Amino acid sequence: MIIDCKGLQCPEPVLRTRDALAEITSGVIEVIVDNEASKSNVERFGRSQRCEVSLAAEGSHYRIIIAKEAGTQPSPDAPAAEEYVCSIPQGGGLIYMISSNTMGMGDDELGWGLLQTYIQTIKEVSPMPSKIFFYNSGVLLTSRESGILRYIKELEEQGVEIFSCGTCIDFFNKNDKVLVGKLTNMFEIMDSMVRADKVVSPL
Repeated sequence: MIIDCKGLQCPEPVLRTRDALAEITSGVIEVIVDNEASKSNVERFGRSQRCEVSLAAEGSHYRIIIAKEAGTQPSPDAPAAEEYVCSIPQGGGLIYMISSNTMGMGDDELGWGLLQTYIQTIKEVSPMPSKIFFYNSGVLLTSRESGILRYIKELEEQGVEIFSCGTCIDFFNKNDKVLVGKLTNMFEIMDSMVRADKVVSPL
């Protein structure tokens, strides 16, 4: 099955890809697009559906080949097709990954104090991150009132995108209690990491 999406902007190529995959139990579909944003989004969507995806550049357009096996189910964290907006992926800039509610190994009280200072200092260091991802116990910083929460909100106000791992929020029984930023999933975390120019994480 060949789907010609040349001239279409996102999320239309992704929506057509979704519909085509829904029509088959197993098999291969080929999606043809003519812009970088659509290429990236269709490729990401195919992988989020747990399909095999390959890519070929053909002159001014791209051919994305998506192979679906019988019984394949989408990733439970897969974004909806409508969420693949028409923005051209950038290099990714600088992103921060915060995986704990303390910084360093040893005393938790000291680690909490260090992490507060660390987050307060982010805005003083150039360049600013484009995104900050919180996961594991790091999501407690975005889902609980604390002295550190207002600094995270200040970063968001300055244009930094704030994301919290939805699975981690559920684990800590904080569902629907994110106080800053928005929920994300492992696919989006990994996708941002591989696209980033640099990934920074406090240890």
